[in-house]
Amino acid sequence: MDFYVKHLLNLAVMANNTALQKIKKPSLFWLATEPARAATELGLSIPYRKFFHKKYRGDGHPVLVLPGFMASDTSTNPLRKFIEKLGYNAYAWELGRNTAKLEILDVLMDKLEDIYHETGQEVTIIGWSLGGVYARQIAKEKPEMVRQVITLGSPFGGITEPNNATWMYNLVSNGKRVVDLDPELLADLPKPAPVPTTAIYTKEDGVVPWEVCMEREESSIHQNIQVRGSHLGLGVNISVLNIVADRLMYYKEDWVHFEPQSAVSDLIFYPSI
Repeated sequence: MDFYVKHLLNLAVMANNTALQKIKKPSLFWLATEPARAATELGLSIPYRKFFHKKYRGDGHPVLVLPGFMASDTSTNPLRKFIEKLGYNAYAWELGRNTAKLEILDVLMDKLEDIYHETGQEVTIIGWSLGGVYARQIAKEKPEMVRQVITLGSPFGGITEPNNATWMYNLVSNGKRVVDLDPELLADLPKPAPVPTTAIYTKEDGVVPWEVCMEREESSIHQNIQVRGSHLGLGVNISVLNIVADRLMYYKEDWVHFEPQSAVSDLIFYPSI
């Protein structure tokens, strides 16, 4: 019986490795059009963010927003202002540009503790791209302080897979490659956090493969949601903003999967649901 179980496990590992081997770098077309598409999403989001109205005002709980690789708080400013408008207390990461330094994880855990003790409330963490990888790791270390996690195009499922950002990492890390990172950390990244988690991804991502931006298995507290848009525009994507507004209303105890309000919006804006 033990041999049979081990054989099944080996087959599962082999199947997973085969699937990962098929993952390819996003196409040059999606990469080349990232800036223009993101600019369009930003433009479309301005009236949406200005006139957006929710029936129920937020409960004021703290929301920590983490930027992506080589980005700073400037990139998340529209998202944080939107969150504030909804009635929550948005926190920037205040650490300058995100250059993928591992020691940042310790700093962010200290920041999470400070916010938690200062407010007396669990913190929602929203991470964009690499920021989402950080968010999940922080939640694994301090689940009692985290209300939920929302990731935006975060490649936690395969950070060493072919992507269009690796060269930038190599440039700012003094030649240290992504694959040279701590093996234990790399093995832990795909594992889910023990808190409600929403992983948002887009198949039009020109920076990282969308396949690695998803939880390997959905559960009662883990959901993957596909939206249409660019990687660089996820923080201002109208579909993403709508998901964020919906998710922030939930506590750990009553958290449920996101559902579009109509079949039309499902088909147009959330094709995976």
